Amino acid sequence: MSFLGGGRSSQPSTPATQTQFVREAPGIEERKIELMDIARQVAQTPINLPDYQVAGLGSLEQQGLTAAGTTGVGSGTVQSGINQIAAAASPIGASQISQYLNPYQAYVTNEIGRQGQMMQNQLAAKAVQAGAFGGGREGVQQAELQNRTLEAMGRAQQQGFGTALSAAQNQQRLGLSAGQQLSNIGAGQQQMAQADINQLMQAGGVQRQLAQATLDAQRQSTLQQQYEPYQRAEFLANLYASGPKSSSQVTMGTQPSTSPLAQAVGTGIGAFTAFQGINPNQKA
Repeated sequence: MSFLGGGRSSQPSTPATQTQFVREAPGIEERKIELMDIARQVAQTPINLPDYQVAGLGSLEQQGLTAAGTTGVGSGTVQSGINQIAAAASPIGASQISQYLNPYQAYVTNEIGRQGQMMQNQLAAKAVQAGAFGGGREGVQQAELQNRTLEAMGRAQQQGFGTALSAAQNQQRLGLSAGQQLSNIGAGQQQMAQADINQLMQAGGVQRQLAQATLDAQRQSTLQQQYEPYQRAEFLANLYASGPKSSSQVTMGTQPSTSPLAQAVGTGIGAFTAFQGINPNQKA
């Protein structure tokens, strides 16, 4: 009986395996786990987001809207101007002229007639003295004097009428101008009212912008307060990320090994070989 080989087994050996775990240093790892717990707790807490609020109209804007609802501010003045123009544009009649006739016109006419009568009396007296009373020459003189008297009275009346007509025409022009001015004033009143409305709306708009800015600032402040825990958690995360980086390494492995049977066979063969070396005359 012979044995081939030495003390090694022909059974293939199991390959060596090695597993390596890289971890943070214990203190840092604990703090990071604690940070994860804090972040989970913060994330699980619901946030009541504040509603958006819109500022209402300011008090000045309310006044502007109320004023804008009042239409026809200058319509009364414009209508008065229209009436004035219509009245002034009507033709001038006797009633308009009579308003400007000189109330003392009759006294003037009567005075002219009285003076003419006096001159006729004087003319008759002279004719009597001359012995020509009732003659043709006296009649001609009396007729001429009477014509001059009537002519003077007519000129006086004509002058008075012309003065009254000029006054009526001037009043007509004044009426037309006044009516036009009233119409312009009415339009100006409407423009002034519109300018007031615009000013109220602009000033009220500034009020509303300030109120809206206040509401937005309040909402932003509320959001900042609610998200403050997230900011603290992010701050810690950044701090840990930029902090010291220490790590520990744990290595676990297995060495190559043989089965117990192969190991026993190898041991026996080695012992037999050694025994043959001691007793060379021993036959197998």
